[in-house]
Formats: sequence, C-alpha cells, structure tokens
Amino acid sequence: MKKLIAGFVFGVGLTAMAHGAGDPEAGEQNAVACQACHGQGGSAPIMGAYPKISGLGEKYLYDQLVAIQDDSRSIPEMAGQLTGKSDQELQDLAAYFAQQEITVNQADPDLVDKGEAVYRGGNMATGVPACASCHNPQGKGNEPAGYPHLGGQNAEYIAKQLKAYRDGTRDNSANAEIMMDVSARLSDAEIEAVSSYISGLN
Repeated sequence: MKKLIAGFVFGVGLTAMAHGAGDPEAGEQNAVACQACHGQGGSAPIMGAYPKISGLGEKYLYDQLVAIQDDSRSIPEMAGQLTGKSDQELQDLAAYFAQQEITVNQADPDLVDKGEAVYRGGNMATGVPACASCHNPQGKGNEPAGYPHLGGQNAEYIAKQLKAYRDGTRDNSANAEIMMDVSARLSDAEIEAVSSYISGLN
C-alpha cells in the first residue's frame, strides 16, 4: 500500500487528466435543489456534518456525483437527489460548484499545532504521510488527480469522512483506497486535530 501511495503522490501527473467537460452556466440552473442543504453556491451547509461543495475541484465533484448516483458511495441524505440526471447534467453541476468560492472556518486554537504537524509532516512513527503531499500545502488539492480542495472544509465533515475511510465504509475508488490506508494509521486525537486545522486552512 505504501508503494500505491507513493505512485499516486509522485506519478499523478503522468496518469490523470482534468475532467473539465461541464458547463457551469447550465449547472447553475440545476443547482438550486443542492443549495437547500449545502447553502448558496455550496459554501454554507445547514449542518457541520454536511460538506461544503464549493471549489472542491471539477473532477473530484463529478466522480463523487457519479458514485452517489450509482450508489457505490452510499449517502442516505442524498438518496434520490440525483435520480434521472444525465451524465452531462452531473458534469455541469460539478463545473458550477467547482467555480464557487469556498469560505474558510476558524480552527480551534488549542488544536492548531497538533493539526498542522499532521497535515504538513504526517507521523513518521506510524507511517502517516503528510496530507499536504496530496492536498497541497494550502489545502488547494490537486485537480488533475481528483484530490479535493480541503482548506476551509467543515471540521465535523472531515472527521466523519476520515473515520469512514478508517472503518472501511467509504471504499468506492482507488483514491479511497489510499485514504483508507492513511486513515487506518490515524488516532482519534489526530483526526480531531487535523480536521480542525484543515477547516481554517487557506
């Protein structure tokens, strides 16, 4: 699995392409229903456990919409929301939300040092790689690889996803396999700290 992680981190430029097939103007027309839960432009979810979907990256968003639609990524709150939407409509939604600005939260000051240490340096003792190596030092992600923009994301949502990777309930892609391996090495305290740190990262 370490070789898999290294291959993705260092070789992604050779193997991945940006999606870029959506029309954001068309996507905006279909985005109204999404905003009921995710907020205006996808940047203000009604609950901390819901993700901000603004600015995450078009490829990542499209891949997640497809996975949710075909139920390979099960999210009960999204049941039926994408039923009947064409592939082009999913591409358009991804393009629209990818262009929206993500707002930044305030990290817990008591968790910043620990969270920053994990995000930027990982944990050599337990084999945790630095989050920044895939998701960018400022949390801007890697669009061609489909690695999402994390900076500003809700801490509660990040922690929920890291635990879902860790317990194997989010396992629907090659990128998920990487995160499952990483999360398996994270303690609850590390998850709490790094999630808080990321929520204030910009």
